[in-house]
Amino acid sequence: MKKVLFGLLIVTCFAFSKGEPKIETYNYGQNGMELVARSKKGVIIVSTFNSKMTIRQDIARRLYDLYLANKLQSNKKITVDGAEADVTGKCVIRKKNSLTAVDFYYEEVAWNSGLKEVYKNSLQQ
Repeated sequence: MKKVLFGLLIVTCFAFSKGEPKIETYNYGQNGMELVARSKKGVIIVSTFNSKMTIRQDIARRLYDLYLANKLQSNKKITVDGAEADVTGKCVIRKKNSLTAVDFYYEEVAWNSGLKEVYKNSLQQ
């Protein structure tokens, strides 16, 4: 009897376990300046491209925090951990006098629900 219950328990665990994350593509991201801040270094503008509407402010704030902590490098692929999703993308930092532009291009969004969305430019084949 114990073996039957144990076997049933194992089968149930495998039946309700999560499989591979579902992967979808999107090509309708939002572009824009999300954050303009003044610091001792000058004016910092954080812009996001191909972003998802619901998480763009959170990701922009976290990018700003990473910039202030000197953890961002230009032309590098990074992952930003957000409250609702982790976003992977390319960060480009441009400086001119006291103005700094931090541009972040979304490439992949891994939602906490398990869904993974990959940005695909509609102009690319």
